[in-house]
Amino acid sequence: MTISNKFNSSIFGVFLLLAMAVLGLTLKQAIVEYKLLDRSVTVKGLAENEYPADIVIWPIQFTAASNDLEALYVQLDTQSQQVVNFLKSNHLSGEEISLSTPRITDKLAQEYGGNEQSKFRYTALQTITVYSTNITLVRAMMPRLSELGKTGIAFSQADYDAQVEYIFSRLNEVKPQMIEESTTNARVIAEKFANDSKSQLGKIKKAAQGQFSISNRDKNNPHIKRIRVVSTIEYYLAD
Repeated sequence: MTISNKFNSSIFGVFLLLAMAVLGLTLKQAIVEYKLLDRSVTVKGLAENEYPADIVIWPIQFTAASNDLEALYVQLDTQSQQVVNFLKSNHLSGEEISLSTPRITDKLAQEYGGNEQSKFRYTALQTITVYSTNITLVRAMMPRLSELGKTGIAFSQADYDAQVEYIFSRLNEVKPQMIEESTTNARVIAEKFANDSKSQLGKIKKAAQGQFSISNRDKNNPHIKRIRVVSTIEYYLAD
């Protein structure tokens, strides 16, 4: 090999080493930048507010019994009209009141217990349902229903179907505000973490909104609803 070829080979080797060194620095810098971008913190922001329910469903149930089926239906009609008149006299409209078909039981015709002695052959359960947006009015009326009990109407509250139900139907109206609250609270937590770790809070890397939940404030105030949502947000961190 001539001196010229040796010189050219040496020059090529030097350039190759320099190129590899530059490439190594570039890769190292890329890895560092990637790690910096990969640093993140995940936080949860809670929003919880209370709102009054805007719909009440009040099933009013009463029972009756007789050995005469026709007389039983007459009794049901009479007592149902008493209940309806009571509701209307307390400013409920006819559109807010509905009557269901009475549930009649013939104890003699039952496949089981047919031989048991019973004072009455027929028993009936009648349900009158109040569906109203005037919750204050309906709640004030509930304890006064016992006035009709003095006339001989046997009201029943043991049945599960007789439980009063309060509904909050304006969830879509409050969603935007509550989502904003939960994301704001999440950012406050993330900023505190960043300050404590001597980092800077970056942009949002990933966000997930939890399901809205509606529950009663407590067992004594089912007409007040507690609305809750949790937002999970991941932020980038930088030094």
